[in-house]
Amino acid sequence: MDGQPDRSGPRRRQRHPGRAGLPVRAAVDHRHPGPDQGLPLHPLGPLSRLQVLKGPASRRRRLLAWLAGTAWVSAGLTGCASLDAPSVTALQARPPADLPRQVLLRGVPFFPDEGTLCGPATLAGVLGAAGRPASPEALTPQVYLPGREGSLQPEMLAAAARQGALAVQLPPRLDAVLRTLAAGQPVLVLVNLSLPIWPRWHYAVVVGYDLDQGEVHLHSGTQGDARWSLQTFEHTWARSGHWAMVVSPPEQLPAMADATAVQEGLLSLERASGAAAARPGWEAAAQRWPDALVIGMGLGNSRYATGDLPGAARAFEQVARTHDSAAAWNNLAELRRALGQPDAARDAARRAWQRALSAEPAFQPAVRDTL
Repeated sequence: MDGQPDRSGPRRRQRHPGRAGLPVRAAVDHRHPGPDQGLPLHPLGPLSRLQVLKGPASRRRRLLAWLAGTAWVSAGLTGCASLDAPSVTALQARPPADLPRQVLLRGVPFFPDEGTLCGPATLAGVLGAAGRPASPEALTPQVYLPGREGSLQPEMLAAAARQGALAVQLPPRLDAVLRTLAAGQPVLVLVNLSLPIWPRWHYAVVVGYDLDQGEVHLHSGTQGDARWSLQTFEHTWARSGHWAMVVSPPEQLPAMADATAVQEGLLSLERASGAAAARPGWEAAAQRWPDALVIGMGLGNSRYATGDLPGAARAFEQVARTHDSAAAWNNLAELRRALGQPDAARDAARRAWQRALSAEPAFQPAVRDTL
């Protein structure tokens, strides 16, 4: 797929940037996890937590969870965006009119690291900036793999979710990093400080940039205000496939995140911290992408899981009417029945059956139980 790193290529292990001149051991077996190698995308199953449906409901509960899960899985296989951002030189010479020429985020927590613990150190920094403080010591057992002497990207994303934060992978473009900084959020990046054939992987937090000086400001290793040229940053960052993540409160969606990344982040957050923690994120995502099928189903799931049956019914009705989705019609039927609306429930069940017969046969067994 265009824009993705060679999956059989360099493997990575985080190392401290100040170890130049020391012998570097062979890299461990760590390939850059692409969208289909990252967070395990398990089905979302909130209906099993609420016993409000009557009759043969187990299949219906699985239907709601299954649609959300399969939609996220298929979305996760789409691959990274192509790297079509302007070059560093062009960006400096002709930055977008709405992009400030200088940004420096002050007050982002900094935790120095002299060894191989830059993963938990940088993650603690961005979590603190997002209002979810955690110490590197508390995060180390969650993200650090002693056998690899480093931290893998999926563990970094998952650990942030366990702290109640929304962790999202950014599009692999320099302008996405700069715009995220301009929106007030630091960016955690993975860079390779050596050659692709002999990598020295390292996490750092980008906290600012200056287009006039041609540099970025980072928290890196023991340096609380490291300054790298934009060219150096771009070259070292490119070796990781331009991997970057941003951490935020669930209700504050990252400015540059796309719908797929937000869906994955919210699914991980709900799995790690519960439906109530993720619901503000689903509400915000539905405001930004009101016609997205998966986000609409996720919103219905989260409202149902938190006991808001009328709100869940509204979410599923919007998805059903926008996408003519058999699962959305089916779930709407169940909710209308639970809300004491038998005629409306029968109408939704009929629409679900018609759609399943004409276009979505995989849902026929579950929809049949609703009739």
